[in-house]
This record gives sequence, structure tokens and C-alpha cells, in this order.
Amino acid sequence: MTTSTPTATDPAVASLFRPFSLGSLRLPNRVVMAPMTRRLSLGGVPGADVAGYYARRAAGGVGLIVTEGTYIDHPTAGEHADVPRFHGEDALLGWKGVVEAVHAAGGRIMPQLWHVGPARMPGAPPFPDAPVFTPSGLGPDGTPIGEAGPVPTTGDIEAVVTAFAEAAATARRLGFDGVELHGAHGYLIDSFLWEGTNRRTDAYGGDPVARTRFATEVIAAVREATSPDFPVVLRISQWKAVDYTARLAHSPAELESILAPLVEAGVDAVHASTRRYWEPEFEGSRLNLAGWVKKLTGLPVISVGSVGLDEVFTTAFTGGGARPTGIEQLVERLDEDEFDLIAVGRALLTDPEWAEKIRTGRTAEVRPFTRDDLTRLT
Repeated sequence: MTTSTPTATDPAVASLFRPFSLGSLRLPNRVVMAPMTRRLSLGGVPGADVAGYYARRAAGGVGLIVTEGTYIDHPTAGEHADVPRFHGEDALLGWKGVVEAVHAAGGRIMPQLWHVGPARMPGAPPFPDAPVFTPSGLGPDGTPIGEAGPVPTTGDIEAVVTAFAEAAATARRLGFDGVELHGAHGYLIDSFLWEGTNRRTDAYGGDPVARTRFATEVIAAVREATSPDFPVVLRISQWKAVDYTARLAHSPAELESILAPLVEAGVDAVHASTRRYWEPEFEGSRLNLAGWVKKLTGLPVISVGSVGLDEVFTTAFTGGGARPTGIEQLVERLDEDEFDLIAVGRALLTDPEWAEKIRTGRTAEVRPFTRDDLTRLT
């Protein structure tokens, strides 16, 4: 690797540091901070420590920050008292401080708006009396919650759609640079998309295209509540937190049929979550999920999955650590325009200067991820 001065971009990673426009939002490079849930906002309120945590990543050269998941204003949305919420005067004042700190550091930031859906356990805070909200009364593994899980009515669903839209409008008012809707990993939006948790026989269920109705209503409502030039990103995945082998689509054609209504509803970009960004999604092509989304829709895409780590996905969360590794293949795939942006999770959680160290060829200085990093705001 070429020796670089602290201010020069290493030619070996130059592709990672090209500017990119996400609609009207101009990003200085292709590095995105991936959303990572932190249970470190006491009472659901992000404090000055949270603002500093994000601001350090902005100062460290991240092109776009996507915050940890933050609960929309619906009693069924959350599952933990200390995960930040996106409603209430106290929490919104905290988020305003986060936006101001990130912008002061030269960064761009969008919140990830979140409803956990069937992942919520009965009786979980912050609203323990609220029911679990899931398309068909099924838990994240597709089995009934208790003896018979509650099935939301059309009116119940409309209330959640409204809550997403109101959260997006609030994000724009607070000065965020866009929003990301969490539609992956078995949470609420994804649970409507996946046949394992959506067994409805009304307009919100049926074949893969019919199951997109809830997601399209959320996207359309968010678009209407904000503005045409306000970036709306949708995060999707095939895998679920309870089933890594689960699939929304078993072929490119099926994936295209699912994506088409989402694009028509008004999403600007897709954040395609995979466990390892280098793994092909379908046989016969090396394209990963983000690559297929870009090929099928033409939209800007964010890829993600174990960037900069030598251990895969859950290993570094459950014990031990993960050393930073080379990102030669990542740069190669960016050069080939397989995807447009790359989200970095644990590597950035541990080292706020990861992007700048990579940019200037100082990979030997990158701090390795350890499990302890999950419990603190470095």
C-alpha cells in the first residue's frame, strides 16, 4: 500500500472517497455509518454523550451517518426503555442536539425510523401494556404469540403508517438530511413482506407483491409528509434475526416484483442488508443483494456486511474480537459500480476515525472491534 501523508487519499482506496449525490443530498464519500442499536439513551432520550458519539464519526470522515434505530410514536413500536425514541419533547430535543453536533462537525445524518413489530416480547418496555404488533399474530419465527396473538385491524395498520409519516416530518423539521425506514431483519415492515410472518388474507397479505402493501403505504405517507427532495432510504434484507436462511425472494425475477411497488411508492435508495457483503445473492452471478437491487431498479444502493472485519457477523458480538482486514475486494466492487455506498458497522463503532485512517493508508492504526465496545459510546 502506498505511503500517504495525513491529508492525501491513498490511491488504493480512492474509489471509496469519491463524492456521491443521493437525490439532493451531496455526500463527500461513499462511507456510511451503519445503524447499530445502542441501549445507551436513558429513558429513550439521546443525551450529549450520544451527540458526541455521532459527531466524532462525522469528524472522522464518514460521508453519511444513519443513526441507530429510533422508535416511532406508537406504543407497540419499542422493546427497551433505553433505546432512543423519536417522539416526546425531551427525546426530540436530544435529537436536535445530535443533528447540530453532526452538522457542526461537517457531517450528514439521517435517523433510522423503527418499529420492532413481532420482535417485541409481551410486556416489554417502554409501554409494557401494549400488545405485540405483528401482521398475523405470529412471532418472529412464524409461531403464535401465546395461545393466540392479536391480529391488527386496518385501522390499527393505518395508525402505524401515520406514526412513520409523522416521524419523517419531524426529522425534516429538526434538520436531518433524510430518513431511513427499517424494513429488514424481521421487524415490522419486513414482517409484512415475509410469508413466514404474514398470513393475512386481506389486502395486506397474499403473494409477494400483495405483501408489499404496508411498506408502500409507509413509503408513500413518508414522502407526502416531507418533500420531493428529502431523501427516503429503505433498508431491506432477506435474512431475519431468527432465521439467517429466510428469503423474501428466491430469484431475481421475484425480487424485481417485490421492489417495483416500493420504487413506485417513492423510495429514493435501498440499503440492502447482508451478513457478508462479498457473498453472491443468487446462483450464476457474483452480485450481492445490493448489486441485484441496483441492477433491477436503477436506484442508488447501500451495501453492508462485515466490512473491515476478519470475523463474520455474529462472531465478534458473542465473544472475542475482530481485527480490521483489507478492503481490496470492496474497492474493486465499487469500481465496478456493483453498489454506490458501503455501510460500515462494528469497525466504526469501535474506531470513530476508521474512515480517515482508511483514506490515508493508516490501516495499521485502526482499532480492532471487541465485545466491550457494545457497552460504551467511544
